[in-house]
Amino acid sequence: MAHFVYILKSQTTGRYYCGETQDIEDRLERHNSGRSKSTKSGSPWELVQLLEIENRSEARKLGS
Repeated sequence: MAHFVYILKSQTTGRYYCGETQDIEDRLERHNSGRSKSTKSGSPWELVQLLEIENRSEARKLGS
């Protein structure tokens, strides 16, 4: 199953955040709704980069 590594940019603080997920649409919604503890204070977030990776192991290496 494919995984994604993504980079977000906060539209309020200018801060960047990198993560990995299987469902990018759901994950972005969680970041922007304040349901993600690590990005709660920077909402709204915009997606600036998205990479599709073959497996979770490789995605986690890139996303950290």
